[in-house]
Amino acid sequence: MKKLLGLTLFCSCLLSGAEFNQEMQNFLEELKTQARTQNPNFVDFSAKEGERIFVTQSVGREGKTLSCESCHQSDLRKEGLNVFTNKPLEPLSPNANPKRLSEVKEVKKWLKRNFKDVYAREGSPKEQGDVLLYILSK
Repeated sequence: MKKLLGLTLFCSCLLSGAEFNQEMQNFLEELKTQARTQNPNFVDFSAKEGERIFVTQSVGREGKTLSCESCHQSDLRKEGLNVFTNKPLEPLSPNANPKRLSEVKEVKKWLKRNFKDVYAREGSPKEQGDVLLYILSK
């Protein structure tokens, strides 16, 4: 059942027009391997769980209450605004900005930085995969 749900979600991402390039697919497989190491019951990533992570508020950097939406908005196809620097952010959705989620080095850097800014810690491999799948679905 969980495999069917994952396949359905994957197909819906493809229908939305966005998909990961080979480099990003390899990175997602790396994250899956790490998630399985941490939790042998891990089956697959969840865009629904990624959305929950994305919208959940937490006391983060500089004691501010933040969520990922604080900078990136709820519509990931629109520009955001960095709450710390007031610099504009290009749309996060690969459907609106094909450059997004295309370079693993950049994705790793921003996942690490943004999890630390919002949650005051690094995201687990499962959390990172969930968020990536959520963003891809937008």
